[in-house]
Amino acid sequence: MKHNVAAPLLLFLLVGLAGCGADKPGQAQPPGGPGGGMPPAEVDVVTVAPGNATLTQELPGRLQAIRTAQVRARVEGVVEKRLYEEGSDVAAGKSLFLIDPRTYQASAASAESDVALAKLTVDRYQPLLEGKAVSQQEFDQAQAKLKQTEAALARARLDLENANVLAPIAGRIGRAMVTEGALVGKSEATLLATIEQIDPIYVNFTQGNGDVLRLQQAVKAGKLKHADGSRVELILEDGSLYGQLGRLQFSDLAVDPNTGSIQLRAEFPNPKRELLPGTFVRIRVPQAEADNAIKVPQRAVQTTPQGQLVMIVDGEGKVAPRPVKTGAMAGTDWIINEGLKGGEQVIVNGLQKARPGSPVKAVPWNPVPSLASTPAATPAPAPAATPADAAAKK
Repeated sequence: MKHNVAAPLLLFLLVGLAGCGADKPGQAQPPGGPGGGMPPAEVDVVTVAPGNATLTQELPGRLQAIRTAQVRARVEGVVEKRLYEEGSDVAAGKSLFLIDPRTYQASAASAESDVALAKLTVDRYQPLLEGKAVSQQEFDQAQAKLKQTEAALARARLDLENANVLAPIAGRIGRAMVTEGALVGKSEATLLATIEQIDPIYVNFTQGNGDVLRLQQAVKAGKLKHADGSRVELILEDGSLYGQLGRLQFSDLAVDPNTGSIQLRAEFPNPKRELLPGTFVRIRVPQAEADNAIKVPQRAVQTTPQGQLVMIVDGEGKVAPRPVKTGAMAGTDWIINEGLKGGEQVIVNGLQKARPGSPVKAVPWNPVPSLASTPAATPAPAPAATPADAAAKK
């Protein structure tokens, strides 16, 4: 009788392989311990607390040069040279264009000769008048002729000066509207170029009169206090904050009947010429001061079909949703009217990892301070009234 030895041999080999895969003393365990679980995700949180807050409003505006001058041809002629570099800064009185001056040089020389002859005639008539050799009328006509020639000489010299086109103001000059060889000044003052002063620079914007009235009523009722309107921030087209603070200059004392808004203007320093006229920007204007206000970063507030909410880290270290109602803005923060009382840890960063009920590790959030809250920020040149203050004077 033959014995089958293949089956016991196969079983022996399988047992040996299983033994080789067993854990050995000192072997590293998978992350999270023997169970293989991952550690809690880290989230950035802010611990909210009641405090003072400056209510702000962001309003759309457009940049405008503080001064603009159009360089035009005052005399007729052919442009010989352009004497500046397009897009450069020019000083007041700098030569920009040269119009062919030869005609005006000849006219000035002829006028000088006429003046000399007329003056000689007056000088010759003076003693003859005393001796009654010429009449008073002839002497008066000679004097009138002298004044006419002097006036003609002044005009000729002025035309000769205007053939050298000068910059009327200092500033940044744009592209030339004409080229060498162009005939300018014929029947009209041809536009040659434009100069703009952009340091400092204006921002023109509007605010709804209804918003101003509501703020005034809240201040009168004691709910809010007047804010210092001298510190105005500018938000660029890409959403970044401009590195200089501005000041509110004025507001119109009348409401535009077509839009129901008040015209406002702010002034910003522009030493690096980064701000260009015509650019659309946003202005962050202080509106009022609120006491015992709770604010959270704008990014922490989520909007759902059921309303607004924030995610908080509860006492057990788990994520929990909290419905809230927001009010006004305080810079980049929302003012929370309902839902938070203070002491809650609100999640700011890491919301994609913060599922309700999941454990997380709360880490304090360290935001970049805004200009208005930075002591080293450039101070506003002088205090100015808020839009509400300006409207209250109407």
